[in-house]
Amino acid sequence: MVRNQENALNSIEKRLNTPIWILASLLSVIAAGCDGGDNNKSASADQPNSPGAGTGVAGLGKGPSPVALGAAADYVILAKSEITNVPTSAVTGNVGLSPAAGSAIGITCAEVTGVINAVDTAGPLPCGVMDATALTAAIGASGTAYTDAQGRAPDYTELAAGNIGGLNLSPGTYKWSTSVTIPTTLTLTGGANDVWIFQIAQGLTVSSGVQVILVGGALPQNVYWATFGVVALGTTSKFNGVILSQTSIAMNTGATINGRMFAGTAVTLEQNTVTKP
Repeated sequence: MVRNQENALNSIEKRLNTPIWILASLLSVIAAGCDGGDNNKSASADQPNSPGAGTGVAGLGKGPSPVALGAAADYVILAKSEITNVPTSAVTGNVGLSPAAGSAIGITCAEVTGVINAVDTAGPLPCGVMDATALTAAIGASGTAYTDAQGRAPDYTELAAGNIGGLNLSPGTYKWSTSVTIPTTLTLTGGANDVWIFQIAQGLTVSSGVQVILVGGALPQNVYWATFGVVALGTTSKFNGVILSQTSIAMNTGATINGRMFAGTAVTLEQNTVTKP
């Protein structure tokens, strides 16, 4: 085989009038370049997708790891000062209020598929349960979850100056130093193990009739909205995700949410549908 290669080089040398040692050097450079190309391709293929591939739920999805809800995971609505309601609303999941008295719970047992936890016997009957210890743990866990969500390193900052209506967002952590508005439909595209965290320094407003929709198998329990200010869901809007608000959450007439609402002060309902994912 070596003799064949030498014969071939001698033949090329005669035709091109080029010394054989130069031809050999050129062949070595070409061979090295081909090997380098293969190595670069392999390294590129091993790189994770951005942001956060290999994280998500159980390390199987994209985006950040999920926010642990701890004892708060037992609830679909948690508030500290009051829960008001204009009937008739439909809530699927447990409701809790602490440290305010049970008399500040304005939703009735007939509107709740679950239990209503209060710190005293003034909560609604017959579904009311007095469990101050469990409520203290849940309220504390919701605060921890908020701190965790706000403390994640962001992948994107100040996207669209806070107006994210009409966008289609991939999994990741998004941060704003302002309020956020959703005036038109927002789409979150990803799989069942993918995670989104929205860090909002002020409030969140969803316009009337607007939807936050999930496609590609994305799940509402993997979407976290951590807001310092008021969250307002407009009339007949449709929302997805876990709301972690340091202040209040207000659902206007006919609005629906597939997720959870944890408020540092009050939750306001008005003929709404709230479903624990």
